[in-house]
Amino acid sequence: MKIDTHQHFWKYTPADYPWIGPGMEVLARDRMPANLAPLLAGMGVGGTVAVQARQCVAETEWLLSLAEAYPFILGVVGWVDLQSPEVEHQLERFGSHPKLVGVRHVVQDEPDDRFVLGEAFLRGMEKLANRHLAYDLLVYPRQLPACVELVRRFPEQVFVLDHIAKPFIRSGQRSPWDQDIARLATFKNVYCKLSGMVTEADWENWRPSDFEPYLDAVVEAFGPDRLMVGSDWPVCTLAGSYASVLTLVSDTIGRLTQAEQKTIWEDTPVRAYGAKLTMKAYE
Repeated sequence: MKIDTHQHFWKYTPADYPWIGPGMEVLARDRMPANLAPLLAGMGVGGTVAVQARQCVAETEWLLSLAEAYPFILGVVGWVDLQSPEVEHQLERFGSHPKLVGVRHVVQDEPDDRFVLGEAFLRGMEKLANRHLAYDLLVYPRQLPACVELVRRFPEQVFVLDHIAKPFIRSGQRSPWDQDIARLATFKNVYCKLSGMVTEADWENWRPSDFEPYLDAVVEAFGPDRLMVGSDWPVCTLAGSYASVLTLVSDTIGRLTQAEQKTIWEDTPVRAYGAKLTMKAYE
């Protein structure tokens, strides 16, 4: 079973999605499960993980309601306010839901590169660590050193790195991203999504060869047991189709053994996000 571990849904309004700016008009429309379903079928993908795109508790509630209505949504990475005194209440509210597999904060937009090491955030992480939920790291390369410190503090917490930390693919720059990725990968509680890469390249003129050094670096650092595939649909449509994005990754991992490919497509997502993310959720 192929699992797409990173995609989004939204009912678009400018107020709810201010990050959809000029040049991103293709995203300024509703993107719902009915829009994604035929794309999944076309690529032989059996299930997905829906990831938050708004930073509000209502987003988590809404995505979980979609997951209840559409069986192909195997899991949800939602949002809770990890810095709030109410975080424990929020986790209690959603934590027992069979489709909630993790939470995320849009750390990449935080001006402080060491945001994840702030006292309030760390208190929230302590609450999360007791809930058997993954934490998705959405960061830029400059924030990776702080992430290394964060995961060192929470060795029992599962972390999932989104979009290979958005390296500078457009310019071809790899350092110090590659060294920081190697450091982060030394912690066995960290997983990595092969996702979100085409939007870091030249949207109009990227070639598969542009991504090879970055993909090679994360495959070597994490290995199949801690890699998974994500489309980042519909954000990926800024630079490519659903099919072209998944084909880019499929061609890369196609060099691996069949067993290793199965691990990346199916086994690693279940290992990272827990037993909730199983075939039973899809049947």
